[in-house]
Amino acid sequence: MKNNKIIYSLTVEDIQTVANQEIERDLSSDEIKKIIEPIGENIKWYDAIADAIQETKIK
Repeated sequence: MKNNKIIYSLTVEDIQTVANQEIERDLSSDEIKKIIEPIGENIKWYDAIADAIQETKIK
């Protein structure tokens, strides 16, 4: 597998789906730009990978 292969990604559609469920409307382009960095800061990548390794019992 290539080292630069993207495993998971978020799309604007994903963001709008959550926005509609949480605040019942789409976000504007400016609002989306404002939340991009906080999304990245809140995703616990290391923990998600470590947990997946442990759950699948990879040694």
